[in-house]
Amino acid sequence: MIKIYHNSRCSKSRCGLEIVEKSGKDFEIKSYLENTPSKEELKQILSLLNIKAEELIRKNEAIWKENFKGKNLTEEQLIDAMITYPKLIERPIVINGKKAVIGRPPEKILDII
Repeated sequence: MIKIYHNSRCSKSRCGLEIVEKSGKDFEIKSYLENTPSKEELKQILSLLNIKAEELIRKNEAIWKENFKGKNLTEEQLIDAMITYPKLIERPIVINGKKAVIGRPPEKILDII
């Protein structure tokens, strides 16, 4: 089943959800702002995306600029920051089995569905 980590206030996330819906495949919506992923879940997402935690962080967010910008943080500290402030997590993230993409642009989602 396809899983989409979604923020309904984000236009790219809404476009990503529309692509998933149009695929006709079963999917699950994870509203990650309300139901923050666990540390293990985030580590699994990073593994599927094959990226470092820093690459999953939205660096234009005020939270990042005010609290973390310019600091030399470990992978664990970056993951903890995303758990504490889920708004920092890039979106949408779509997972299909062992494949995952960040839907920026949303059309990248088509590569895994």
